[in-house]
Order: sequence, then structure tokens, then C-alpha cells
Amino acid sequence: MHVPGYRDTPTDEWDPAAPVDPAEADDFLRACYAENPRLGPVEPRLAIVRAQIAATGTYVHTPEELGHGAKMAWRNSSRCIGRLYWRSLVVLDRRRARTAEEIFSLLVRHLQVAGGAAPMSRLDATAGPPVERPPGTIRPVISVFAPAVPGRPHASVWNDQLVRYAGYVTEQGRRIGDPRNLAFTRAMEALGWKGKGEAFDILPLAIETPHEGVQLFDLPERAVLEVPVAHPEYGWFAELGIRWHAVPAISNMRLSIGGINYPLAPFNGWYMGTEIGSRNLADADRYDLVPLVARLMRLDTTSESTLWRDRALVEINRAVLWSFERAGVKISDHHTESARFMAHLRNEEKAGRQVPADWSWIVPPLSGGATPVFHRYYHEADLKPNFYLDAPARARAAGCPVAH
Repeated sequence: MHVPGYRDTPTDEWDPAAPVDPAEADDFLRACYAENPRLGPVEPRLAIVRAQIAATGTYVHTPEELGHGAKMAWRNSSRCIGRLYWRSLVVLDRRRARTAEEIFSLLVRHLQVAGGAAPMSRLDATAGPPVERPPGTIRPVISVFAPAVPGRPHASVWNDQLVRYAGYVTEQGRRIGDPRNLAFTRAMEALGWKGKGEAFDILPLAIETPHEGVQLFDLPERAVLEVPVAHPEYGWFAELGIRWHAVPAISNMRLSIGGINYPLAPFNGWYMGTEIGSRNLADADRYDLVPLVARLMRLDTTSESTLWRDRALVEINRAVLWSFERAGVKISDHHTESARFMAHLRNEEKAGRQVPADWSWIVPPLSGGATPVFHRYYHEADLKPNFYLDAPARARAAGCPVAH
């Protein structure tokens, strides 16, 4: 499952001090109850919610409303290609957690449940029996913490993903690790963290609560499933020491459901191979492996017309897919995921719903023209429930903390 990203991510210009919009609550509840007849008639519930908003400026979602609202938000995420499985999202209701220690413990649990290192129990999910799964059977999971209350500060995680690799610059100017995270790494070091200075140092989680300020927590090894990257033909690839984590958990986007905002609602799917092979490992401002792999493949790099970049890029992507599959860790290739998205379009059309999609994000960054998602236009709309990246969250993830 491709997850929403960050470049020019839309925002609905949320005002944390504003009360819940009763019309937005009404629209959500009518849709939620229409899609879930087992919940009964919506009118009695609307009367309760309208009274709560009038009295307090907000209201409280039932577990069923929260669960379906989170699934609707995934369904409405226009930049996600993996929405075919939106109904399978595991929703973990964490609204009672308040302290940084509690939040951290539940984030570790999220990574373990998502990565198959821990069983999913009735206490974890909004519904369903306990499930035992081997490590690597990635599940889409969202952990929803306390909603924002109008006019009050709220908890947040500074990191843009629960698992990120640090970035360093040596005194000689050499880059080590992920250059994307240079500023964030410096911010963590200013708060007292010290990494090993290696290419794949996992950054700590920076958790901020209204009463405790910012605290740093190192993720335990049991919480982070990583895959060493090798190649089915080139033995030297394994000697590069490349690895990547298996659970892409976005942690700083706000979940908006029926006028209620959940600033801390980390969510994950599974990786599409090109996210790692064509972006994280290949982009010039990330790990920039393309020139190195081309040299080790002994490609002719004297002219762009030899397509040496393309050939190296394909082999990096082959290495990622092969390594994850060999390790038994769920991943999807861009051709399969594109076909699944077309199936999602057909399913939603049968249900009478339009599918919002951003072409520039749905089309994969490798061999886009060879996939079915390339050859059509899409309905562009900002539907709610949805996920949003607010300016303060973006700034914190960039290593520029701001006040709430």
C-alpha cells in the first residue's frame, strides 16, 4: 500500500481553536450510518451529537464511528494507490493515552502489530478475534490517539514516520545516512540524542505532550522489522550494506473525521517497491545509489543516451523486491499495485462513489507508461474524512520546532 506523502500535501487550514462544524459532523454521520446499516437509524445519533456540539463545541465518536471514519479517510486519500484494501484497515483506539510514555508504548505496539511481530488481540482492534501472524505479514494499521479539543494544546509526534534513518555530514563534507533527515537529526542531537554516525541509524521518536514537553524515545529492536537488500544476480550488491525498514508508518498527519481532528493518528500500509527502490535509495538528495550501482555494473555512463540511469534504477528495484520476497516480508510491485487500483476504481463505481486521485502520485516513478493507471484522467477532489499535513507538523518534521 502506498501511503500519502508530503510534497505539497493539501491542507484544510484547520483552526485548532474553532468548534466542530455541525454540518460536517452531520455529513459524516449520515454517510457512516448509511454504509453501516447495523448501526441503526442515524437521526437519534444526530440529535445527541448536535446537543454535544452546542454544549461543548465538540462531540465524541463511538468506536464504530471512529473505525469506519478512519477507513473512509484512507478511501478518500487521493495520493494513495493502495486503496483497494481500505476495508481491511486495523483501527486501534488509543484515545485514553495521555503521557509520552503511554504513547510511546502504544507506538511500539503499533509497529509490532503492523509488522507481524505481535498478535492482534481484541484489545487492539475495534473488532475481530485474535490473529497470529508470522513476522513480515504486514497489516495496514492506524493508531488513533486523543482528539484535539478546541482551544487546548494536544500531543504530537515530531517525526514524519515512526521509522526514519538519521542523516549526518562529516567534517570533510561527506554525507552519511539519509540526507532528507539532516535537519531533524541535528534537532534530535540538540535534545541530547546521539547516533552511531552510520548509514542506517534509526532516529528516536520525539513525543510532545502538553504537560511534559518533548521527550525522546529510542525504538527497541523488536519493534523495527528491517530487510537487508541484496540482488538475485549481483553478489556485490549485498556488500553495500543497504537495508530498509518494512513498515512505512506516517506519524505527523492529522486525521479529520466529521469535524473532529486527531492530530496524532499514525498509520501504515505496506511498501510498493518503487517507494524504496526509485525514491528512498535512488533520489539524488536521498541515498543516491544510481551512480554507484551503474559503476559497479560497469555501464557506459559517458552519455545519457545509453540509458545507464534507467538500467541501474531497474536493478535497484529488482534488488528491493527480491530481498523483501526472500525475507518473507510483504511488498508490492508497481505493475501489480496499478492493476489493483484499477480494480478499486471499478469497485467504487459500482458502489456509486467517485474516486479522488492525484495522477502525479498514482502513476509510479518507474515505467509509469507501462502501467494502466497512466492512461486516464482522475476525479480530483478533497473529500472528508481525510488526512492532512499541517504547517506546524511539517516544520517539526523538518527539524524546525514551533509552538502549538
